Amino acid sequence: MSSSKHVLFAVGEFVKAFGIKGEIVVRPMTDSVQRLGKLRRVFVGPTAETAQETTVEFARVERRGVRVKLSHVDDRIVAERIVGALLFVDETDRTRLPKGRYFIHDIVGLTVIDQGHRTIGTVTDVLRMPAHDVYVVRSGDREVMVPAVKQFIKSIDVKTKTMRVHLIEGMTE
Repeated sequence: MSSSKHVLFAVGEFVKAFGIKGEIVVRPMTDSVQRLGKLRRVFVGPTAETAQETTVEFARVERRGVRVKLSHVDDRIVAERIVGALLFVDETDRTRLPKGRYFIHDIVGLTVIDQGHRTIGTVTDVLRMPAHDVYVVRSGDREVMVPAVKQFIKSIDVKTKTMRVHLIEGMTE
């Protein structure tokens, strides 16, 4: 079955075959690694548009990644063909975040407005740093880095695709 009717989100990348029975190691692309062990219905492919639905026989979360056995993969040769593809879940199966937390794909593309109601630019990337994320806001050839902390991020409205920020002197130079 094709994924054309589904809105898919990548949660992992197949990185290597494991053993001879068709198991594949997945590199998680989510903070909720444990949830990968509970997946049953997934989509596999190089892109969301070409991903095909399949069933997970089992998934084991381990230190070096997540080992997955897909129902249609019975040996190492088939498993090796999947290496490099992405593991997707349907939006109905994605993790629900607590209030005030957002997925990166919800942040990228937001219009950023400062305390003077001026448009600063659009969020083009989210940098994952040890202390906190940093939002990369771009307008033309200008780039502003805004730490994702309450001191600077005043509100995020995914529905209206806006982020209101408080910038301090020097941030936009």
